[in-house]
Amino acid sequence: MVKKVGASIQGAVEQYFRENNMAHELNNYAWEFNLVESKEVNAWCMPGGKVAVYTGILPITRDEAGLAVVMAHEIAHAVAAHGNERMSQMLTLQLGGIALSTAMAEKPEATRQLWITAFGVGAQLGFILPYGRLQENEADRLGLIFMAMAGYDPHKAIEFWERMAQMKGKRALPEYLGTHPSDETRIRKISESIPEAMKYHK
Repeated sequence: MVKKVGASIQGAVEQYFRENNMAHELNNYAWEFNLVESKEVNAWCMPGGKVAVYTGILPITRDEAGLAVVMAHEIAHAVAAHGNERMSQMLTLQLGGIALSTAMAEKPEATRQLWITAFGVGAQLGFILPYGRLQENEADRLGLIFMAMAGYDPHKAIEFWERMAQMKGKRALPEYLGTHPSDETRIRKISESIPEAMKYHK
């Protein structure tokens, strides 16, 4: 299911970028969709299209549409270069704003740790940093468009985030989720974005 949904979202993203004359931005993408056995409620997409979904999130996604909400959101972060933006911010904060090439040459281990953190693959190490609220809102909006283009109903995003809110109420979740906008705010903004996304719905 992860591979099927991933391929559908990939096709939508590539179509969206073609239609907006940005296809060249995906030239170096080598898409990959993987399911990782872990109790963590998590998923991520690295620049270049490497996507991982953790089994811990599947009880909340429930079905293909729920999975599409999560995967489209994470892919939106990657194609909107949010990880790159965060890496730049972290280089400035932690290494004094030196160029990435210089950082890699002079401080390879520190740079590697920043890179892992910036792109969200360090969650199991407990030091993942949050995307900014604006980046989260953009990923939600783009994710709705991508899932709609892939044939999934964007309204399912509201149901997914409502389930996530219920789960948060029952027990503490990883910091990954705590860094996101409040559920009420997110659901309201998603509701506002659905009419736009429905224009793309197949």
